[in-house]
Amino acid sequence: MSEPCPLCRSRAAFFSTARKRAYYLCGLCGAVFMAPRHHLSVEAEKRRYAAHCNDVDDPRYRAFVRPLVDLVLEQCRPEQQGLDFGCGTGPVVSKLLAEQGYRIAQYDPFFRDLPGMQERTYDYIVCCEVIEHFRDPAREFRLLRSLLKSGGKLFCQTELYAPGIELAAWPYANDTTHVFFYQERTLEWLRDHYGFSELAVSGRLAVLTA
Repeated sequence: MSEPCPLCRSRAAFFSTARKRAYYLCGLCGAVFMAPRHHLSVEAEKRRYAAHCNDVDDPRYRAFVRPLVDLVLEQCRPEQQGLDFGCGTGPVVSKLLAEQGYRIAQYDPFFRDLPGMQERTYDYIVCCEVIEHFRDPAREFRLLRSLLKSGGKLFCQTELYAPGIELAAWPYANDTTHVFFYQERTLEWLRDHYGFSELAVSGRLAVLTA
């Protein structure tokens, strides 16, 4: 039993069942992904996101994204143009950066359109707890890479899968909208196949440099 990997398109073998959902492991890029037949409908997915209580002034929410924001502050300048990709209903990353004088546009496929986004390029892009939601990561990463200027940075925050983690006991897999999980070697595959020059990984944070 196998499924095509939505990132590298190779055949991925059945890996595990968790919460009555089937998952597959790609032997080439190392991704773990939910079988598409278990994906929520687009309408149900949007309702779930809309129900999230993402208050941009919530101290706990701000603290959760603070390491990612600090990384942007360390590596990018206020006058550079950024993009908060998948900002959701509570764009706390954008707010924290704007409080420091940074310029950052916001886009979300469900809640915030950004006309002309694909005709622009950006010095940095932030994906905070976003890339695990990608149903078609190949398409999404092609888009993200095309939006970056030469030398631009893609900042991602997600929880990486590691060998030995039991999906049924992994809290990160509880969310039915989390459909695609990355190992560090998955990120290395992304670096090598999407024209990124560098990859730096530290815990939940990954930075890909164009």
